[in-house]
Amino acid sequence: MNNNLKTNVKKHIPKDWLCELRILYRLGIQTFNDIRRTGWVNIVIITTMAAILMIFAACFRTALSISTFSKELGSALEISVYLKNNADPAEVRNEISKYEHVTSISVKPKNVSWAELKKEMNLPEIDNPLPDTLHVKVDNPENLQLVFDNIKQVKAVEDMSYARDLADKMELVNHVVRTITFVVILIMGLLTVTIINNTIQLVIQSRKEEIEIMRLMGVSNWYIRYPFVMQGAFYGFAGSVLAMIPLSYIQSALDNMHRFFMIPTPLYAQNFVILVMFTMSILFGAVGSFMCIKKHLQV
Repeated sequence: MNNNLKTNVKKHIPKDWLCELRILYRLGIQTFNDIRRTGWVNIVIITTMAAILMIFAACFRTALSISTFSKELGSALEISVYLKNNADPAEVRNEISKYEHVTSISVKPKNVSWAELKKEMNLPEIDNPLPDTLHVKVDNPENLQLVFDNIKQVKAVEDMSYARDLADKMELVNHVVRTITFVVILIMGLLTVTIINNTIQLVIQSRKEEIEIMRLMGVSNWYIRYPFVMQGAFYGFAGSVLAMIPLSYIQSALDNMHRFFMIPTPLYAQNFVILVMFTMSILFGAVGSFMCIKKHLQV
């Protein structure tokens, strides 16, 4: 009965937002003091974090550019479909256009192909041996083989061809780049958590008596945890800020490469990489701190 009464009374007590702001302010001051207490080690931690994040961001940004190159080259790849003599190109075109992943189909009549060939070569006056040809483009290089297999089932198709070796190599490059980026993310997370864990452990040891007093006074767990978690997040944030300097040079080099090959730069790629880098670094920094707290403070 008394517990219910206390709960009901507590619900009706208005929250003092100024008091909450003062608590946050004190926690911020405590975080700042913990960072200052770490001393010159902060420089080592932030520099190491920046190096790790720079490698991650460089791999991620390069992967986006390679993916763009692959898609642009893939859009230039097409499947050449050679029709039988009695086939109607318009009907076959309408049938193939219904297939998934097909973006465009162009028809090249056999008389046009024969006229172009005769201009390039000195040929005798014989009947046109060339078939009507359809040039089919797909939305993604990875779907070339799927569309190829579907078109192969059309009865009016005599033969087909496409640059399969080039498509396979492009797909392999994309797969390798994605794998490398994923491995770098795992390594970045492991190193970040380890570095933050060791640093926070040192801070905990330096504040051990103070923390014990706060626990004996009944201070809540989140009040004790908050400065450490924020310190880990700060290291991630500061490392990301420092990593942006070399990342800007990498972005400039990639832009020049895109201009050289006349391939458009991925839209908002740099902003996206920076957003992901900051998010992951702050998250890994906070998680590393929290894991250390759970291990050494049991709060």
